[in-house]
Amino acid sequence: MLATAGRMTITRFAPSPTGRLHVGNIRTALHNWMLAQKLGGKFLLRIDDTDPERSKEEYVEAIRADLAWLGMHPDGEERQSLRLERYDAAFDVLKEAGRVYPAYETAQELELKRKVLLGRGLPPIYDRGALDLSDEERAAKEAEGIQPHWRFKLDHDEAIAWEDGVRGASKFDPKLLSDPVIRRADGSWLYMLPSAVDDVEMGVTHVLRGEDHVSNTAVQIQMFTALYAAGFGAASDAQKTHPEFAHEALLVGTEGKLSKRLGSLGCDALRDKHIEPEALVAMLARLGTSLPVEPIADSAKLLETFDLSTFGRAPAKFDDAELERVNTAIVHAFDYADVSDRLPTGMDEAGWHAVRPNVANMGEVAEWWRLVTGPIEQLEFSDEDKAFLAQAAEALTWGDDPWGALTSALKESTGRKGKALFLPLRQALTGMNHGPDMGELLPLIGEEEARKRLQCSGQ
Repeated sequence: MLATAGRMTITRFAPSPTGRLHVGNIRTALHNWMLAQKLGGKFLLRIDDTDPERSKEEYVEAIRADLAWLGMHPDGEERQSLRLERYDAAFDVLKEAGRVYPAYETAQELELKRKVLLGRGLPPIYDRGALDLSDEERAAKEAEGIQPHWRFKLDHDEAIAWEDGVRGASKFDPKLLSDPVIRRADGSWLYMLPSAVDDVEMGVTHVLRGEDHVSNTAVQIQMFTALYAAGFGAASDAQKTHPEFAHEALLVGTEGKLSKRLGSLGCDALRDKHIEPEALVAMLARLGTSLPVEPIADSAKLLETFDLSTFGRAPAKFDDAELERVNTAIVHAFDYADVSDRLPTGMDEAGWHAVRPNVANMGEVAEWWRLVTGPIEQLEFSDEDKAFLAQAAEALTWGDDPWGALTSALKESTGRKGKALFLPLRQALTGMNHGPDMGELLPLIGEEEARKRLQCSGQ
């Protein structure tokens, strides 16, 4: 998918503010952002809020916040609810050109038609029955109080074809598609026409979305053609073409099928699990491509290898465990400066360096830091180990390497070595059988507190 000659690349992400973003549409937003960055263009946020009943301002704010958290800062934002006059204008132009028409079937009538066709082994395509109505018949229906919905009339004369950035050469026979409903009887809009109008007027050059939109693309390509032919839009003749399209494979769960859970796995839930935005970006950037998912925190490095030619057709599997592995690797690569404002009070660079190898995520840092600040769990020791720990309290000296000095002295005086030497000391000093390197941890605990813990365990 190349930059459009002579035009700035413009991509868009157009969520409906009816809920929180989830990993599926986050991935779509990310790939559109990356495509714009890669081609030196702009990434637009377009809020699809034409449904006033379901759209909520709190979700608009959440979408903005989630994109910012992930490092995606749109170059512009539009609200479809503020553009209704433009959709009316496009509708009027298409109506005048004979490309939209009123239809009066009820939902029940359409469902019956669909079942009849399916029962005959035929595709459930709308039969264009509304076009057969006379002016008198239409007037009679409206006199009965039946308000029409409106359909876009597809041109059946030639195949709809485009070169897809992921799927390659793509073609649809318009005779096998239903004329889509673009406007409801109450005057409200469905997705198809407003989206095409916005793409025309906002100069969108590239549309990257899920493969579930492939048939929508076929319809919208004809909408672009019809709008330009009817004189809608201020683009120059050279720009009067549809955007380049690419359709990526959808996300599935590890069980290999579409998972409802993916639809609820949003940034808020991921933040609650202490997933870093860098980890989510690193995973979603390459999920569904031939490139390996790696713990790359620098988005610039991910952009270097971003190429739609690496995108596959097979469903992309989202694995929680893989995300957690990537997250842990990214956390382990964080320098103190990266996390200093997120660490427990009193934890300095030495403290971060000590506990970092043991944390799976940033939510565990405070618990590991408790090994320094206390209180720690007091374990039960055998009489032999108690005597050993009492001796350790006496042998403790302080210097550049108190742990090395202590274990060397005890090894020489007691003959202990290996696990018998190190484990009781770790247990007495931290209350745990494993944990951070004691050579780094003991200086953080401090001489007085360390001696106190050894003495307490040795009693």
